[in-house]
Amino acid sequence: MSTQTSPKGPLSGIKVLDLSRILAGPSLTQNLGDMGADVIKVERPGCGDDTRKWGPPNIEASNPSLDVWSSYYLCANRNKRSVAIDLSTREGQDLVVRLAAKADILIENYKVGGLQKYHLDYASLAPSNPRLIYCSITGFGQTGPLKHRPGYDAMIQAMGGIMSITGAPEGPPMKVGVGIADIMCGMYAGQAVLAALHHANQTGEGQFIDVSLYDTQLAWLANEGVNYLVSNEVPKRRGTAHPNIVPYQVFATSDGYFMLAVGNDTQFEKFCACAGAPHLAQDDKFATNPARIIHRKELVILIEELTRQQTTQFWLSELEHNDVPCGPVQTIEESLGHEHSKARDMVISMSHEMIDEEVRLIANPLKFEKTPVSYRTFPPRRGEHTRDILGQELGLDDQAIDQLIEGNIIEIAQANKEHK
Repeated sequence: MSTQTSPKGPLSGIKVLDLSRILAGPSLTQNLGDMGADVIKVERPGCGDDTRKWGPPNIEASNPSLDVWSSYYLCANRNKRSVAIDLSTREGQDLVVRLAAKADILIENYKVGGLQKYHLDYASLAPSNPRLIYCSITGFGQTGPLKHRPGYDAMIQAMGGIMSITGAPEGPPMKVGVGIADIMCGMYAGQAVLAALHHANQTGEGQFIDVSLYDTQLAWLANEGVNYLVSNEVPKRRGTAHPNIVPYQVFATSDGYFMLAVGNDTQFEKFCACAGAPHLAQDDKFATNPARIIHRKELVILIEELTRQQTTQFWLSELEHNDVPCGPVQTIEESLGHEHSKARDMVISMSHEMIDEEVRLIANPLKFEKTPVSYRTFPPRRGEHTRDILGQELGLDDQAIDQLIEGNIIEIAQANKEHK
């Protein structure tokens, strides 16, 4: 399989036990893995992470009898080792307890209390590993009237307010195009875990971390959330427009669209000069941003009358030359294929011994000077490392592992005979 050698990452030597599925937890643990942590992904025999079946599109193994890799699964599971253990069995629970005793961090996203019946909750594990950082990601948190409800990205976007301000003003509520509630929850949880790791290194004391999709969704309402708290006016959908800055939205051109992102009065003056309408910047209704917000509707009509007279490329070239923030509305193909994306190495290629060609993935955006991220292992097959993990981490010999296989306690990934 593909590996990239590099200096040790900032989290080299940190062990992470990953009991999470889908996106919030896996995206967090992939980030930790990219930064050098040893991530052990615990999966259910027979099915594994839900997203393994969330395709097409899929990547096919060279042996058609083997499972495929869905692109959804691929986006959040590199730099991990997979061990398949049946947590419903006492023997399987004991294996995970022993792995947790050697871990620095444990990430799980079961329902509230879901791991207690398996004796894998924080209260059960902490006595044998007082340094353990145990991060629980749930839909609604460990407390409150909704704590027992499951959480899914789309429903959290709906309940958390973001859908009410996304989409065209006269259109229906709209979700963001990716699972952003999951991703942002993983980001917040990652910050919490690293802060707790710093505390543990200083004091030797681990702790329980309660992070929910719902809470983090409310937190990243950002200025729109505080707009409401300050004004008591409920924010509305504005399409691509900004609630606090004008003009700051997509405008039509003679052959397409572009994003105009005027951030201050000086930039507005420059835009007006480029558009051949310097008088707009002198008009008291438009001279300052507060005035432009009040007269937003009138100004937007006037600007679009101007932008429609020239091509998209004209505006991008002219405005960039005059230091007016703007950008093209690109497809994902155009964004990932852009020369700047290439210069920033934002698309990587990885390979696996059971895939005939290299697979392109999106890179980690973190650029460390001394301890760069690395892409060491391709997203694993279910149970790909079961034997290695149980042998190396727990000291089980082949006979003991074989007995666990025969008892359906664990699963070993099927071998690809073509590559033996």
